[in-house]
Formats: sequence, structure tokens, C-alpha cells
Amino acid sequence: MSGTLLLPEAPRRVLIVRLSAIGDVIMSSGLIPVLHAAWPQADIVWLTDEGNAPLLSHNPRLAAVLALPRRRWSEFWRSGRRREAAGEALQFVRALRARRFDLALDLQGLLKSGVWTLLCGASRRVGLGSREGSALLMSHVVGREVRDDRLGKEYRLLATALGLDAERFAMDVVTAPQDDLRARAALDAAGVVGDYCALAPFTTRPQKHWLDERWSQLGERLGAEHGWRPVLLGGPADRERGQAIADASSGAIVSLAGRTSLTEAAAVIRDARALIGVDTGLTHLGIAMRTPTLALFGSTRPYADPGAPRARVLYHAMPCSPCRRRPTCNGRYDCMRLHTVDSVAQAVARLAHEADS
Repeated sequence: MSGTLLLPEAPRRVLIVRLSAIGDVIMSSGLIPVLHAAWPQADIVWLTDEGNAPLLSHNPRLAAVLALPRRRWSEFWRSGRRREAAGEALQFVRALRARRFDLALDLQGLLKSGVWTLLCGASRRVGLGSREGSALLMSHVVGREVRDDRLGKEYRLLATALGLDAERFAMDVVTAPQDDLRARAALDAAGVVGDYCALAPFTTRPQKHWLDERWSQLGERLGAEHGWRPVLLGGPADRERGQAIADASSGAIVSLAGRTSLTEAAAVIRDARALIGVDTGLTHLGIAMRTPTLALFGSTRPYADPGAPRARVLYHAMPCSPCRRRPTCNGRYDCMRLHTVDSVAQAVARLAHEADS
């Protein structure tokens, strides 16, 4: 079930299944230009979780974005409204199958995504690195393992397996006009005028974080050396910590953590002079929005080559790295401590010089 997949004809209706997470949805969006260039007449539809749908909804190369209300159904189920949950899910499946997909791509490779790939009714179902038994639901499986340090290497591999031009891979996120207006309003309300840079310090695992005090010190350096106002971004759960980092920066940093939607944050990032972040969706979004981006990696290194001329990765290999979800340093996170304020500030200066030249 692995190897090159030869399609008998160009598909007319293609379903992409990538439900979560934010960073992976952003990275896998690089397949949209690949598919659109190969099959310009095809309707390309994306199935994702509700929270990620706004990232894709305004992309003109997608015929539709289907938002899966899994949280709503789970709440119905837990509250005893099981018949209502089952009824809505059945209606969703019927609407999905009515689109008559002839090719479905499961980019997540998990059972939860594989089930929806099967339920869409496509006769050709291709899974990327399918596991948790989802390979049994596919007609073809493409392995994820590849010797490639470029961003989106597994998605490039899938494109090649489909006989498509993987060199067209480029993350494809489009903001709506209202996102642009709201982003500008949020910046104005925070007193941000003129040039600014974006900071993305937060993600779901502490071993991927840089030290809070270093973000504060970096913010002061960037303001003094470049005249940029550092704008810190994050989700609602990061609001308190983001404000603490800003407070410790002697007023250099302004925090918008928890004060913008994801697509508004994308608009903020697009117009920034630079973005500095850890291994998180907002950092990948910086590359997607063609903003000069510096990625600080440690316990993970999803890519060494961002595949963009104005993006760089800082990474110090250690005997224990990348440890991913199993750190062995007793909470010290030594790999991230190797990123000093000086080294990051110098890397940002080089990035800014390259962007201006």
C-alpha cells in the first residue's frame, strides 16, 4: 500500500482531511498550490475542526472549507443529548457524501481523521503515515519517513507520490478584509504606531518555550536597536503570562495575547518587520505570511530549512535532542537556554539586513 500512486485520471472533486492542530494545518496548507496547479478544474475541499476553519475559509483556491463541530457533538453526548448528536453527525455525513469526492487525502494519519476520510465516500483514499489502524481504511498509504530538512517535508513527499510538482509547495493562508481592519484596530488601541515586530513565545509544551525573562530583554533590545515596537501574540490561555513578559520589559513590549483571533494575528504578523517565535503555529504562520521569521527550536526541530529566503532556524543540537515529548533534563530545558539574548538579537539583525537589502 506504499510507493507511487498512479491516478487513472485527474480527480474532479478532492477532499483534504486535516482536523488539527493549528501549526499542522498551516504547514499542510502548502499542498493547496500543488493540487490547484496540477488539477485547476478540480473542486478542492478541506475538512477541519471548527477552530481552524477561519485559516482556510478565504482561500480562493479552495472550493469550500467544511468545519467539523466535534466539540459541539461531544457536549451534546456528555449532556445526554445523544440522539441529537447522532442526528447532526449523520446529517453531516450525508452532506459530505453528497459532494461525491473521487479522491480523499488524509494528511493527519490518525483514526479520527481516517474515519472521516472513509465516510466521505471517495473510492481513492490516500493516507499519509496512517497509524492507529487507519491504514485499513485507506486504499493507499504513503509513509512519512523522508530524509529532508525542509519545512513540510512529509507533505512534499505526498505530492511526489501523487506524481505532482512538490516544488510548488508553499504555505497558503489568506486573511479576510475584516481581519486586516480588526488587526489594525487592535494595534492602534495598544498604541502601536510605525514599525513593529511580532513575538510568538507560547506553545502547548513547556520544553519548547524560551525563558520568559529573555523575551523581555529581547524586546528591549529590538526596540533600542531597530526602533521596532515588539508585539507579543498568543491565545486566550497565554494572556496573563504575555502581560507579565510585557510588564518586565520596561514598557518595550505590548501584549496582544488573547486579544486577537487567529486570523487577526495572521494579519498582524503579515505587516510586521519580523517575527521571532518558538515551535508554534504562529511561527509557521510568519513564514506563511512571507514575514522575515526567526524560529527558536530545541526539544523539537520540525525543519532546518524553512524553504523561504527570509526565514531562519536557530537550533543547537545536543546529545539528548530532539527529545520531543520526553525531556530528560529535569525541567531545565538546556537546549532552549543555549539561545541567548545576544545570539537571538544578532540573528534578528542579520535577518533584517537581508530583508532590507
